[in-house]
Amino acid sequence: MPAILPLISIRPFEPADRAALEELWALVFADDPPRNAPSILIDSKLKVQPELLLVGLVDSTLVGALMAGFDGVRGWIYHLAVSPAWRRRGFASALVHAAEHGLERLGCPKVNLQVRTSNAAVVAFYRSLGYEAEERLSMGRRLGRNP
Repeated sequence: MPAILPLISIRPFEPADRAALEELWALVFADDPPRNAPSILIDSKLKVQPELLLVGLVDSTLVGALMAGFDGVRGWIYHLAVSPAWRRRGFASALVHAAEHGLERLGCPKVNLQVRTSNAAVVAFYRSLGYEAEERLSMGRRLGRNP
């Protein structure tokens, strides 16, 4: 008899999720610069489309999360993370699909994301969901006092 996999429930972030989400992102994105500290990302996201800060839970344990956003032209997915102990069970795919549905409800016609080209496993994951590499140059500039 095949093993029964636990079900993930996905919902918008709630204040009680903060400690677990900060811990998850600190673990998964340990090399992120200080400007991407989990507490800063959460506070920033809660100001704009907070319903698109999604968490995935097994029972009451937060095992995954991501942020999405829509600027009126394109949607974006950011900071997808699944706890290492819960990977390869479809949770990341479920989170991406939930974000896509949330973006569609806002009228978003296309979603973008950025992945480091050196992260072959993550590139392969997104390709498996139908994402394609596009001929673009990603450019950025810090604004204000952000280091």
